[in-house]
Amino acid sequence: MPSATWQSRRGELLDYFDRTAVEAWTRLTSDAPVNRIRATVRAGRDEMRETLLSWLPEDLRGARVLDAGCGTGVMAVALARRGAHVVATDLSPSLVNTAAERLPDGLRANIEFHVGDMLDPALGRFDHVVAMDSLIHYRAADAVDALSSLAARTGRSMVVTFAPRTMALSVMHAVGRCFPRGDRAPAIEPVSPRAIQIRVEHAPGLAAWRTARTARVSRGFYISQALEVTRR
Repeated sequence: MPSATWQSRRGELLDYFDRTAVEAWTRLTSDAPVNRIRATVRAGRDEMRETLLSWLPEDLRGARVLDAGCGTGVMAVALARRGAHVVATDLSPSLVNTAAERLPDGLRANIEFHVGDMLDPALGRFDHVVAMDSLIHYRAADAVDALSSLAARTGRSMVVTFAPRTMALSVMHAVGRCFPRGDRAPAIEPVSPRAIQIRVEHAPGLAAWRTARTARVSRGFYISQALEVTRR
């Protein structure tokens, strides 16, 4: 059951990504020119996407995959090209609309888009879950509770990212607080990679799961930690 903190932060994210940042996010995930700072974020996200994809089977035919927090659909398209049936969901109707508009005609049968919470049980069961930079705005306890909720409907693996607690990330947060409140992105919640692994390994809802590979991507203003969680 999502906590009050999860619900509160969910509202902040919806407001930000569906209103304040939709144009910038749409541009960031395209081939359009961007400034130097956003170019590092784009490069970092590209590297992280390839990392998560490398932890999934090359052949996903017959697999049902959840793209939790699909944004403009870049990951969903990559998964569909491997043959997966992708359920792509995001809180932001604007980003989901952009994802649907960008979808190549040949993949339309492979991807179904939903607007709403990635934890909604109505989305069904999955072989794999991908949550790239979708949990970074939540407290560690809420993020692990979310994984427990997803695990109950997932058969093989979950590949996700967290914000690692680093000095560089702390400096970026301090700089971010200098911007006017209306221009700030929702704060991320940095966690120790080891601490998040311990939480996963001791969560009652994840007793049948274990942590596997982990990797960090650090490109300028993009810092994120990937974690693979698989069934025992």
